Amino acid sequence: MSRALPKYDKRRVAFIGGAAAVVLSGAVIAGSALAGETSGQGGAQNARTLASPGTITCPDVRSQLPAVPASAQAEIDRNLALLDTQLQEADKRLVDTVGQGGPNFVQNAILGPLKDKRVATIDRIAISIGRTAAKPQGLDALAPCTLNQGGVTGTVGGNDGNAAGAAGAAGAATGNNSNTGNAGNTGGNTGNAGTGTAAGTITCPDVRSQLPAVPASAQAEIDRNLALLDTQLQEADKRLVDTVGQGGPNFVQNAILGPLKDKRVATIDRIAISIGRTAAKPQGLDSLAACTLTK
Repeated sequence: MSRALPKYDKRRVAFIGGAAAVVLSGAVIAGSALAGETSGQGGAQNARTLASPGTITCPDVRSQLPAVPASAQAEIDRNLALLDTQLQEADKRLVDTVGQGGPNFVQNAILGPLKDKRVATIDRIAISIGRTAAKPQGLDALAPCTLNQGGVTGTVGGNDGNAAGAAGAAGAATGNNSNTGNAGNTGGNTGNAGTGTAAGTITCPDVRSQLPAVPASAQAEIDRNLALLDTQLQEADKRLVDTVGQGGPNFVQNAILGPLKDKRVATIDRIAISIGRTAAKPQGLDSLAACTLTK
């Protein structure tokens, strides 16, 4: 038979039950708060994901090549690999520089230099094939890359996007050494297109005066590359003037001087290779690649 509890026991039971209810309610509230906090963090992560700068997509080069002569295969593969590496570097830089510069920063500091590099590398690929077979035409159309804002993958055709990087240096380097126009100055091929402007001018070491005797068979190619150095330096000076006030403190170095150096390295390398086909290949010319800004 059950025994009735005394009155004080009932009150005690009621008190204990109420306390338990309060504890449980607190746990529920705390749990809800924690759940809300977790959800909030997740939302922030999603927001960062949505704010992704996107990726860079480049046309595939490998699939557009004709049959590659066996003698050129190693060089072709090396340049295609360079295209991949350069595209990866451009994608990384895209992420690292989010929020920097003005509305044209990505085009000026990343896509433009990448295109230049790709032009040069793709040109090297075509030249390599052309040594023992018909040189492919129209591959330069594959050089420009685009920015995909939605996180679309950056390498169309994989090996393509970056080889240009190595190449770009070549392409760009092609036009920047003012040594053809200012051969009379030591370092005078600086091509100071912007003389007297607030932006300053870019000065590059003279290449022509540092060359050894040029074989007659290489003279035309050497002159062409020296002229390209001049043209490219003039373009860099013009860009210096056109972008005054854009970007942060490192804009000129990242968007103009850095790409210019890469281009000069590639062009100067082509000059050395050209001489080396029929004479001793000159060494150390790469030290002439870097240019400086003169205010």
